[in-house]
Amino acid sequence: MWRIIVIRPRATVLALTALAVTGCSAGAVTTKPVPTWQNSEVNLVSKTYGAGGVTAATSMRPDGALETVALETATGKRLWTAPAGMAGRLPGMGVQAPAVLESKGQTIVSAVEPIKQGKWRAMLITREARTGRRLWSRPVHSTFGPQRCGALLCLSEHTALSAARFVALDPLTGKALWRLPGIAEVQWADPTRVVVFRLAKHPVLAAHRLTDGKTIWRLPVEQAVGAGVNLAGGWAFGAVGDDLIGYIAPYTNPRTRRVSTFGLFSARLADGGINWMRPAVVRVYPSGSPAVAPIVRPVDRQGQYGGFARLDARSGRVLGQITAQQVPAETGWWLAFPHNLDRLGFLRHGAAGNTYDLASGQAAPVKDQRGWSFCVTDPKPLQIVGASPGFYPPAALCEYDLATGKRTAGGGAPPAWFTGSDGEWRLWRDEKGGLHAIKDASAPSPGMYG
Repeated sequence: MWRIIVIRPRATVLALTALAVTGCSAGAVTTKPVPTWQNSEVNLVSKTYGAGGVTAATSMRPDGALETVALETATGKRLWTAPAGMAGRLPGMGVQAPAVLESKGQTIVSAVEPIKQGKWRAMLITREARTGRRLWSRPVHSTFGPQRCGALLCLSEHTALSAARFVALDPLTGKALWRLPGIAEVQWADPTRVVVFRLAKHPVLAAHRLTDGKTIWRLPVEQAVGAGVNLAGGWAFGAVGDDLIGYIAPYTNPRTRRVSTFGLFSARLADGGINWMRPAVVRVYPSGSPAVAPIVRPVDRQGQYGGFARLDARSGRVLGQITAQQVPAETGWWLAFPHNLDRLGFLRHGAAGNTYDLASGQAAPVKDQRGWSFCVTDPKPLQIVGASPGFYPPAALCEYDLATGKRTAGGGAPPAWFTGSDGEWRLWRDEKGGLHAIKDASAPSPGMYG
């Protein structure tokens, strides 16, 4: 996954505009205002999460310090900021974001703040979402950060210690409701259940009852992709309907040069049963969430890459593909996709590329073809004060003319498969770190980053 960082002076450009969308009703052309805004006061370095009309994220100041920023979702107006930090977060996971959730009519924002207090290295601070008023705090030695799990707040704490545990907290009081030993990450939740990915030598997906943590079902991930998983390569999950789609990425052992087991699979949220498996395929970037538009490339036992395929997230069937022989032999290309993902483009910066119709697998004329790809292909790591090296912010996408390899002017909002949608709003980061939003009534769905 490629990511970018641009460190720049603080500047505020906050705009709320309306785009005109034309449509027909009884033969007449009408216009419907679509709210949009941009806020370049932030230098976004994490995902964004929202609830109750408030969006929160982690931003980086020019001096390299992190801060939690809370914004009004409808306007992008900054509500408040507070210091933020990381203690025990792994670089491959990216910079942690605050957790935002509603409970009993109140919206809260919970984030990690750095402290030095005896054995404690960080403090989980929970605040009222609109005012920033502090509600409660919980000291932690090390953590991957808080997550929303239904109406509860969950986090793995003491992750750098043998006593690591996963806790479910009352978001309004901080009271611990139940615990699990080890480290886990929330992948899905509804009002009664939470599905977590338990990180271990032999990782497990498990569903637990929210009221008391009782286990409902367990799925050893190696049953789905094969023995020999190494989570150092990364992972991703996303839900579609009643199923959870999971991806385990490969990791090459630097000493043995052996590649760990990897692949894509689908499990039922009801009972953890496996629907389908696609071992030995890698997820490509940019692309959508595995639950929305899994686009993959097979790899054989000799490490040779095949062509590209788009899969049906519900069935695992191939919806469209191009063969390995159709992939350009020369290097230096980057993948680019249109808004509807019906074509696969090979972008060459400053030169003509190639494009293929995914449904038929046939080459298509590149003239007038546009595609979205990474704005920057040589990202530099964030220089975060007090953090381990190797953190990157979420990547930004730019639109390109595939016939010329140049950026287009005024490409508009990136595709929904990249941004995702929540509460009819789509939010994304530009290449300078600014935050943009559009309310285009897209159906709720995860984006590339979840």
